[in-house]
Amino acid sequence: MDLAVLPRQSDCPSIPPNFEFNSTILPDPFTFANGMAVQSLDDWTCRRSEIISLFAADELGTKPPRPPILTASLTSSGPNTATLSITCALSGSPSPNITFNTPITYPSTGTPPFPALIAFDGLSIPVPPGIATITLPVSQLAAQNSAGSRGQGLFYTLYGTSAPAGALTAFAWGVSRVIDALELTPSVQIDPTRVGVTGCSRNGKGAVVAGALDWRVALTIPQESGSGGTDCWRLSDALFAGGLVTQTASEIVQENVWFSTAFDEFANTTVDRMAVDHHMLMGLIAPRGLLVIDNIGFDWLGPESSFGCVKTARRVWGALGEEESIGISQAASHPHCLFPEEQQGVVNAFIDRFLIGNQSANTSVFETAGGYVFDTPGKWDPWSAPELKLRSIRGLEFEIG
Repeated sequence: MDLAVLPRQSDCPSIPPNFEFNSTILPDPFTFANGMAVQSLDDWTCRRSEIISLFAADELGTKPPRPPILTASLTSSGPNTATLSITCALSGSPSPNITFNTPITYPSTGTPPFPALIAFDGLSIPVPPGIATITLPVSQLAAQNSAGSRGQGLFYTLYGTSAPAGALTAFAWGVSRVIDALELTPSVQIDPTRVGVTGCSRNGKGAVVAGALDWRVALTIPQESGSGGTDCWRLSDALFAGGLVTQTASEIVQENVWFSTAFDEFANTTVDRMAVDHHMLMGLIAPRGLLVIDNIGFDWLGPESSFGCVKTARRVWGALGEEESIGISQAASHPHCLFPEEQQGVVNAFIDRFLIGNQSANTSVFETAGGYVFDTPGKWDPWSAPELKLRSIRGLEFEIG
């Protein structure tokens, strides 16, 4: 069920015409753009849709829905390997079509249909036994070589070189099409209800967006994603202003094409004018599983910003009574994207709970080797969070899906 492309409910508040925003603190996820407070699960479902719309308008660009033509085929390449080929086309004639291949590695233990991790351009974390891996060729979907890469890749062949979606949204679109293909092709022997996403660095940014924009993603594991991932723009700006050399919005838009061109307006002036920040992007994942893996050895990646941003995002899980479904593990300095063995237990626990289905797995982790202190509620998030009943939203999801 891809809530990111579902129409808003007819009784949801609309974003006011000529809506403007300006705030130095992290925006309140529980207050609508019209100023109304979220007081119920129905309100939160509406507010969640509004947040997606705000991200689409100001930072990410719009993620297109499932194309009208989508087919998938499976080719075995060995006892434990196969390739899932996915072809997408738009209706009308002439219509471009694209095909991308996703290699699959099956576990040597377990019973099909297997749970799986979709890994952006390959795995960067070890996975426990019983988990299949699907490699998503994100750089084929959207080039991310430099600031000159905009509009390049299979996604833009399908939707046009001027499509507003940035590369991260194109990656998220690819994840959704993989899950579509799994649903269409039972012979793949992967359970589409037990699928996670993961990636490191720039691919970690993409993993966050993919988990936020498709409700079917059961577990999101970004690794060392930095700015544009699990860091908050406002927190990174404050750290930079205090003398820390960390990546900010104004720098990242010069580096690559991960975001829509609309984001340039905020990045080149002030992100305070954005009605969203990345605690809200992560909050879109709630109450599903989110494990943030970080490395305190690189100031440029903003681990302190990430810690504060994730802790603020946890308030959304808290409102839903699911705080143990979000965790962060920040290890001592080590080479970038080289997974430290000390974090394996945390990864295994989240996979055990959200992909294997062991609800007794201990996912209560919120740790940093950086000694960071970030109070919530505090000066960055003085707003209050409602108490919501998760049972209601789960029922609503079922009705929608």
